[in-house]
Amino acid sequence: MLELSAAAGEIDLKYLDESGFCAWSEPSYSYYFRGKQKRLEQSKRRGRRLSIIDFLQPLISFVYGLVIGGVSRKSYIQMMELEALEAQKTGRIRVIVQDNGPIHRCKEVQELWPKWEEMGLYIFFLPKYCSEMNPIELEWQHLKKDELASKTFEDELDLAYAVIDGVQARAEKENYSTQRIRFNSNSSL
Repeated sequence: MLELSAAAGEIDLKYLDESGFCAWSEPSYSYYFRGKQKRLEQSKRRGRRLSIIDFLQPLISFVYGLVIGGVSRKSYIQMMELEALEAQKTGRIRVIVQDNGPIHRCKEVQELWPKWEEMGLYIFFLPKYCSEMNPIELEWQHLKKDELASKTFEDELDLAYAVIDGVQARAEKENYSTQRIRFNSNSSL
């Protein structure tokens, strides 16, 4: 019903999710000469995890933020606040579809739900263990298996630039806009 309402132009429908990347990459599938083993040289240090949180509005936009380490409650709230302000500004109902991650349902976030609803932002939780219902999962798969496949990075900054370039490449292929949010913390990129 949400997808039909969005297709009819009645609501703005966005999907939210988080994912992570590291400087070491798994070898991608490819052919090699008989008797030769595929090898991928890794950097000297694995580095810290680079996490991404984003909103995908299929065929329209991809709004994301990058952080070193895991996505925090504060980063999630900052992203949701921006979406609530945008919903309030446009006067259109905006529905965010997301999983049941701990930061999505923590007490601090639950206390913000009434405020966001007054601003026109509503949250729809996917059933547990149904990540296949979130189209962002395909974006992650393509980003990791196509844009970043078989690459290694010296540090988190090189990895972040590769992710940014990969997101932009995906956007150009799929013809949607991108916007990167910078978080109010020391670990954001």
